[in-house]
Order: sequence, then structure tokens, then C-alpha cells
Amino acid sequence: MPIETNKLVDQIRRWGQELGFDQVGIADTDLSAYEARLDQWLASGFQGEMEWMGAHGRKRSRPPLLHEGTRSVITVRMDYLPADATPVDELLNQPDKACISRYALGRDYHKTLRGRLKSLTQRIENELGSFNHRVFTDSAPVLEKPLAEKSGLGWIGKHTNLLNRHAGSWFFLGEIYTDLDLPPDEPVTNHCGSCRRCIDICPTQAIVAPYQLDARRCISYLTIELKGSIPEEFRKPMGNRIYGCDDCQMVCPWNRYAQFSRVDEFSPRTDLDAGDLVHLFAWDEPTFLSRTEGTAIRRIGHERWLRNIAVALGNAPTTDKVLTALRARQNHPSPLVRQHVTWALSQHQKPVLGRNRRSG
Repeated sequence: MPIETNKLVDQIRRWGQELGFDQVGIADTDLSAYEARLDQWLASGFQGEMEWMGAHGRKRSRPPLLHEGTRSVITVRMDYLPADATPVDELLNQPDKACISRYALGRDYHKTLRGRLKSLTQRIENELGSFNHRVFTDSAPVLEKPLAEKSGLGWIGKHTNLLNRHAGSWFFLGEIYTDLDLPPDEPVTNHCGSCRRCIDICPTQAIVAPYQLDARRCISYLTIELKGSIPEEFRKPMGNRIYGCDDCQMVCPWNRYAQFSRVDEFSPRTDLDAGDLVHLFAWDEPTFLSRTEGTAIRRIGHERWLRNIAVALGNAPTTDKVLTALRARQNHPSPLVRQHVTWALSQHQKPVLGRNRRSG
């Protein structure tokens, strides 16, 4: 006999918890309201070089077009904040150290979530038999946050991250598109209120209005997605952030309720948490590939790794160690690296005595 759908959903939630997910929700496939917002965002050019955000027609906002037969979406979230990582505010006050977004300190979340989502589909198959489904972990044109919001995992905050009253925002999202007709969960209420801490703290003023992010100004975009030169107007505000930025999450009041991750794979790798900028800048490409193997950081490649750190060294206190490190890369084969090293060295030039002084 077919299993009753409410009972099945209860089982899916229980299996999800057993597999390490901190919450499981169910969404329908009507994303029409979010589709209009996406169109407006793209029309504003806020996607920058992320052409793929608009490259798949309506597949991103209409799940059945991406995976034929989709009737419901199973959504999950998994806490990732490592308990043993240096707090972000402490790192930002140590300009000779590298500040890397907390999500990237351990194993690449795509691999961790995908494996567990596949295990969840296997458990469903064991119960129902074969069913039509596809697993996603930020790996295809999927509106992850809108689906999570529709399924009651939280609400999209003014910084455009998903927020949960009991867990803050330090978590990953994943989805299972399925032809199962499951009862959707109710969305939760938005609780941002009049708070604008995320807007005010943003170093590059990338949150141009509540719920509107101009990715072209965002440090996460500049250090990860942007392939070319980082605009000079954003280099000083970047400080020592060499991969991503967590400032808007750091100041969010709801993150007082954030839970540390239960997944050991998200624990920081050696050298990545509070790593010395000069030390990281000295890595050659084989060392970079070895030390970042299995992490999300590896995707930017060695050239952009050096580009980002050169900017951070330009913002670091002037020391012989910093100057020596930068000068060692002045003749790097990459024009991109050389350009940012030149800028960094210019930040350490001592002012000429008597400049701007009136004579007589």
C-alpha cells in the first residue's frame, strides 16, 4: 500500500536528522514572485561577471523546466560554523593574518551535502521504490534561498542571506527535486524589523538597499567570482579578507542563536584559519593545490589566490617582512598578480618629507 504523504514527510525529516541535516523542509514549485525579483536584479546588472545567473532561461525559477516532472522540492540546511575557528571580529583586528570566510575553512560543502542528500534519496527509495529525483548543492540553476524560504527553513534577510530564528545564518542549503507530491511547509515570518546592521557594516556598501545586493561591490564576489582586476576603490575596504566576507553575518543579532557544526569535515584546515599573510603568499602553485585540496578555495586557482593576498598585504602594517614578500612577486609571470603587487607596494611608500609644505 502507498505510504501516507504526511507520514512520509515525517520519515524524511527523521532520516535527514540522522544524516546530519539540521532541518528539512518541503516547498512547492511556484517561484513566480521570486522570478520577478530575479529579473529586476539581472536588469540592474548586479550579477557582474556571473553571466550564468541569467544563462538558463526560466530553468532557475521554474523547477520543472530544470528537472522534468518536479512537483515538490525537499530542502535541507546544515550548520557549518566550526567551533574551533578564530572569531571573525578577532581576525579583522589582526591585519597581518588572513581572513577567510568561515564556510571555506574545511572540506568543500558541495561534496559533503551531495553525498548526504544522495543517502537521503536512497532511504526514500528503500521505502517507496524507485522515484524521479535530482540532487542539487549550489551546483545548477536553482533558486536555493527562495526555495528554503518557501519551505519554512527561514526568511531572506536584508543582506540576502537566509536567516533562522533558532540558528542564525551560518548554514549550507541543499535540495532534492522530486516528482513526489508532498505537502509543502508554511513559510515563516520575516523578523529583520528595523535592523540595518548588515547594511551599515558592509565594507564596500554592497547592500545598496534592504534585500538588494550589488554583487559587483561584494567582497565575496570580488575575491571569488571576479576573474580580472579588483577595482581600486574596493581594495582598501577589503582589508585582510582574502576569500569571501562574513561581516554581514558577524553583526546579525540572530546569529547569537547560531549553532556550531556537528560535522567534523567543516573543521578548519591547517594554515587556513588565521593564517599568516606572508606565509600564504609564499605558496607556489603545487603547494596551493596541495593545501587547498578538497576545499572550496581551490576553485579560484593560484593566480587569484596571489591577487587577493597581494591586496591584503597592501593593507597590512608596513614591515620588512611584508615588503620582502611583495618584492619577491614583482616579476611574477601573471600580469594580474604583478598589477596587484605594484598597487600593494605603493601603499607602503613613505611620504616625501616637505611635500605639500608652503615655501617662504
